Amino acid sequence: MAIIEIPKRETAPVMPRKTRASFFSFSKTLSAISSLSIPSLPYTPSHTFSETMMEENIENAESMITKWDPSDSSEVNFVSLFKENRKEGKEFIKCVKDLRRAMHFLVSEHSSSEKLVVAHKLMQTAMKRMEEDFYHILSENREQLDPESVSSWSSRVSQSSNSDVDEDVESDHEIWAVGKSISEVERLSMIALSDLKLIADCMISSGYGRECGKIYRLIRRSIVDEGLYSLGIEQYSSSQINRMNSEAFEHHIKNWQNAIQFAIKTLFQGEKFLCDHVFSASETIRESCFTYISKEGATNLFRFPELVAKSKRSPDRIFRLMDLYESISDLWPEIESIFSYESISAIKLQALSSLHKLGDTVQTIISEFETSIQKNSSRTPVPGGGIHPLTNSVMNYMSFLANYSRVLSEVATNLASPAKLPFPESYFDNPNNEDNPTSAVSVRLAWIILVLLCKLDNKAESYNDIALSYLFLANNLQFVVEKVRSTNLKFLLGEDWILKHERKVKLYAANYETNAWSTVFSSLPENLTAVSSPEMVKGCFRQFNSTFEEAYRKQTSWVVTDGKLRDEIKVSIARKLVPAYRVFYETHLATLSEEKNLEVLVRYSPDNLGNYLSDLFHETAASGSSSSSLSSSMSRASRCLP
Repeated sequence: MAIIEIPKRETAPVMPRKTRASFFSFSKTLSAISSLSIPSLPYTPSHTFSETMMEENIENAESMITKWDPSDSSEVNFVSLFKENRKEGKEFIKCVKDLRRAMHFLVSEHSSSEKLVVAHKLMQTAMKRMEEDFYHILSENREQLDPESVSSWSSRVSQSSNSDVDEDVESDHEIWAVGKSISEVERLSMIALSDLKLIADCMISSGYGRECGKIYRLIRRSIVDEGLYSLGIEQYSSSQINRMNSEAFEHHIKNWQNAIQFAIKTLFQGEKFLCDHVFSASETIRESCFTYISKEGATNLFRFPELVAKSKRSPDRIFRLMDLYESISDLWPEIESIFSYESISAIKLQALSSLHKLGDTVQTIISEFETSIQKNSSRTPVPGGGIHPLTNSVMNYMSFLANYSRVLSEVATNLASPAKLPFPESYFDNPNNEDNPTSAVSVRLAWIILVLLCKLDNKAESYNDIALSYLFLANNLQFVVEKVRSTNLKFLLGEDWILKHERKVKLYAANYETNAWSTVFSSLPENLTAVSSPEMVKGCFRQFNSTFEEAYRKQTSWVVTDGKLRDEIKVSIARKLVPAYRVFYETHLATLSEEKNLEVLVRYSPDNLGNYLSDLFHETAASGSSSSSLSSSMSRASRCLP
């Protein structure tokens, strides 16, 4: 059968009753019917069974539609048909469908029938009623149909829906299917949603989908705008962000991170489900409604990270930028799913633009950070060869960067590859090997650490004592290695990197030991047990006392900050010094039995040497007991010497 084209009207829902009369007045006329040629003689049909059924449909529809004529109710006493009696509401929908079938039949078979004029007027009245009920259900159920509530049970509705259920009872079937697992509030929300869908389906199939969509867009847009406002989403400008102090900047970043989680997973996802469900009968209306509701708010939501990325750069802001990047990246599957319509592609483009700007700024800050290390010009030696402030700040920064390895790997497309960075040979084991797990991020972070180590080599030259410069290098490299080992850097640089640099720490420690203690070691004769004259023995003791005291006095202010390294260095010195001195001491002490000032000549027993060494490399060593004892011993010796 041919389907009647019912002319559409232009309306917009307005809340006051005074203006609602004009809002619900129809411009749809009978022009389509009056243009037909109507014979001057009365129509005398020859009734068939189909004609009789169509006439009955019109009569039944007239009875039901007249009963619920919206012109008979006022703003004050208006009662929703579906709220009053849902069963009768469904019967009303059925009558409208039957009326529509009758109109199609008359247009096809008897286009000049006066019954068609009557049916058309009834359809206008019915649609006016449908609009009023649609508006009323949306308005009265704003809280029940808020996106958070919809999101909480939308998945259960989707899982329980049955495509084989008859169209008229489909929504009730869904409510029944999940009824045992939902609250009373959720049940009422789903009933309202079911009624909205019934009305929308009816209006769309009757040619009034545009009017239905206008009402929906007006009310639901305000809900989305209010939701975003309550989340603290504002219209920012670059100048506003640049003027923020660090505290305000942190606050707005954290607020946005919390807001986007709720906005995407609850607000927009709930609205998308609601819109798709209500207007499942028309993809065009579904898209136009959701586009109108979400486009401006979502675009503004995703514009904030781009403005932050374009604001003033500083090394500490990089972590907040990566937080923003991670938030968008984590939600990208939902963003693509929710904003899938071509008409709202601008939202995804804005989100992508923010990702790219954030990524570019992160790369720029890392490059600037590397440059700042290279330009560090401080030449003041760190007292005692301790940890340089640059080492501390760089490694703390690097350890925080390592916590964002996934984000860095996503923005690493423009990071220098291993081949582009001038690493020393074998810095990585086969860095260009395709099977090697070393990533662009790992290489870049390793490169920055290498820049730091090269800068530390330069700073070591500031020390006048070569032994202290090696101790400085050992201290700082040990700090770097331990920072790598104890943070996520270990997963990026790998165990081989750690072992390689640990060997270098040992090499620095060995070089320190050689330069600091070689004169003490050489003060004892090569042949410790060879028979010597008393004078030669006295000379050896005097030389040992002198070199040991000089080395000890110099190193009481030196530090080794890492406890393990400190113990290893002291044990290594003691193993070389104490046993050799013990052999010499026990072999030749009897030779000096007649010496009057023996305690001045032989100042240290083998056991005392170990005690003195144990006090070295602590920051408070200069005030330690052994240091005081050594000073006292040296003072007594000076008084006794001729």
